[in-house]
Amino acid sequence: MKRPSPRAERVGVLIQEVLAELLVREIHDPRLRRATVTRVRMTRDLRLARVYFTGAADDAAALEAVAGFRSAAGFIKRRLGPVLGLRYMPDLEFRLDEAYDAEARIDRLLHGRDDARGHGEDPAHD
Repeated sequence: MKRPSPRAERVGVLIQEVLAELLVREIHDPRLRRATVTRVRMTRDLRLARVYFTGAADDAAALEAVAGFRSAAGFIKRRLGPVLGLRYMPDLEFRLDEAYDAEARIDRLLHGRDDARGHGEDPAHD
């Protein structure tokens, strides 16, 4: 996989920042209540933004969150347009960030919190 251009990385970070702000202040869809944007990957031509998120408790919640993001996509694009200042507004694709969940699982195992809720050994007794 090719490394994105520095410009694509900058645009991805800007989209992530704006989208995070929109989720907190302007998007009130209950399907997105727990969603957190973890990263945005742009194609080199800046035509597609893959938005990765976490916060879905299970597969059904992830599907609901994707539906919520798709429902809000037009609103998101209207808010992003003036901020990005690009000739073409990128298409938005929303995906559950499975890598983030895997990292969190590994972190829990490494730190003795071995169940899904992160409970386990008391970190104060380390």
